[in-house]
Amino acid sequence: MASASESEILNIYPQRWAVPRDAWGRLFETAENEIGVLVYSGLFLAEDAGVLRTFADKARDGVRVRILLGDPESAHVANRGADEGIDDAMAAKIRNVMVLYDRALGGVDGVELRLHDTVLYNSVYRADEQLLVNTHVHGFGASHAPVLHLKRIPGGEMVNTYVESFDRIWAQAKPVHS
Repeated sequence: MASASESEILNIYPQRWAVPRDAWGRLFETAENEIGVLVYSGLFLAEDAGVLRTFADKARDGVRVRILLGDPESAHVANRGADEGIDDAMAAKIRNVMVLYDRALGGVDGVELRLHDTVLYNSVYRADEQLLVNTHVHGFGASHAPVLHLKRIPGGEMVNTYVESFDRIWAQAKPVHS
């Protein structure tokens, strides 16, 4: 099993900011069935017009787009803001992201947005069988933490673990209604 899981690793980036900008677009453009985003805010995605267009286009083509944001009223969001030294700015970033997604994706069938109240040990960006997993490091913003680029393969377990985690959080999250 270890060799299969090791083969799931396509790349490792030392920080999220080191992931090439076009890698995000390529990841989401490959989706044929599902796009998933699990973050506290993920502001960098919500500000990317190309990613937003891809989400909308993919949803119109029948791809399920599920976005999980941290509940800005959550104690976990407040704690993460304090840990990163940005305090209430974390909740404000999430509220900003909600507005950006509503403007770009509100009313697009197939796009679902939910708020979670979960401690995130990593952020997950999914396109079918590929993931970018941004680990979280205490005291650092997510952009300064490592990212694993993973692809599901037969016998591998890493992708399944992250997908199961995403699905558990999704099941407990509150839908956001425009």
